[in-house]
Amino acid sequence: MAADPTTRPSPAPRVNLRTPEVMARVQAEVESHYRSTLVEEIRARGGTLTVGTTTVRLAKQFGFCYGVERAIDLAYASRKVFPKQRIFLLGEIIHNPDVNAQIAAMGIEHLAAHPAEVDIAALNAEDVVIVPAFGAEVSVVEAVKARGCQIVDTTCGDVMSVWKRVRQNAREQVTSIIHGKARHEETRATASRALGDGSGHYLVVLDLEETDLVGNYIRHGGDRAAFLARFAGAHSPGFDPDLHLTRVGVANQTTMLRSETEEVQRRLRAAITARDGGDAGNFRFFDTICGATQERQDALFELLHGPLDLLIVVGGYNSSNTTHLAEIGEKTTPTYFVRNVACLHSAQKIARYDLHQKREVLAFDWLPVDRPVTVGITAGASCPNNLIEEVVSRVLSLRGEESPSPT
Repeated sequence: MAADPTTRPSPAPRVNLRTPEVMARVQAEVESHYRSTLVEEIRARGGTLTVGTTTVRLAKQFGFCYGVERAIDLAYASRKVFPKQRIFLLGEIIHNPDVNAQIAAMGIEHLAAHPAEVDIAALNAEDVVIVPAFGAEVSVVEAVKARGCQIVDTTCGDVMSVWKRVRQNAREQVTSIIHGKARHEETRATASRALGDGSGHYLVVLDLEETDLVGNYIRHGGDRAAFLARFAGAHSPGFDPDLHLTRVGVANQTTMLRSETEEVQRRLRAAITARDGGDAGNFRFFDTICGATQERQDALFELLHGPLDLLIVVGGYNSSNTTHLAEIGEKTTPTYFVRNVACLHSAQKIARYDLHQKREVLAFDWLPVDRPVTVGITAGASCPNNLIEEVVSRVLSLRGEESPSPT
């Protein structure tokens, strides 16, 4: 008799990927792909390398964070533990094209991360599905579970801390105002948890301009239809600003700029207290900025205090935490946000990501060659050290200097 196609497969038994034998093999392979002896030596020298008339200064904190390392390790381990099974990834493992290309080269296939785009019907109980470091929406994870797939969850612990807070908001009928990018995978995953059992609500604000729109509505009310149109795609189903801005709690995408998240919190708190006659009881806030994101931002501020002729930020263009590093840099220093060493065409020409045009553009005469130069370099939490080494070596080469051989 044929199996009933409506029968839900039994959940796949959990498999421990992190056995000593597997992780020893994983670590060796990951290091061969992403380690840089040169970067380690520069760090050991206090973060500064001078060759001839060229000085390279690295930020004290940059590159892979623990959450990213864990996600990559688990992806590599999945391939080793399930060598013959199909393995799928819900979206990108992290926001770095070079790392994602390496993961794809291991035969790990890409599935879109949005529920409307994921072809769940193509999965079967023998498949392995990896949840990326950003997490995934509840509906997607539940649909994958319903297919009986083995799930490898690499969601960062800092992201899950935010989920805990927004679930609490939902239980207590507090609307979560999420500072983030509405279409970003992490924000979508967080928003899905902010619904709680279905009675919770959320609103996503991108920046201070949108925050002020919300604050003004909290204080004075306004045109409900216009408000909903302005935040289309950035609020929960059934969201009503006249009802659901009564009690609010600020959460955030963990990779946002801390100073901006703090200002979002301050402005919304001020709006609530103004409306409620000085009472802040209908406002709550939890500090959920990723520790690694904050460390990299703080390290960049410190780097910018020193004498720099220019700053290079290395990382994926769709990486939120890397984008914020470039935002910080360009306020005070000529800043070049590059994907990898291929962007450094010559001392006269570089391809950089323009944060305002939101596309890669060419810049010219970016690297002086006729005088001493100090170049600062930092990278987002999803950028491996080998890419940073390649950029350091390329800068030296374009300046006519020889990159030192690692000892």
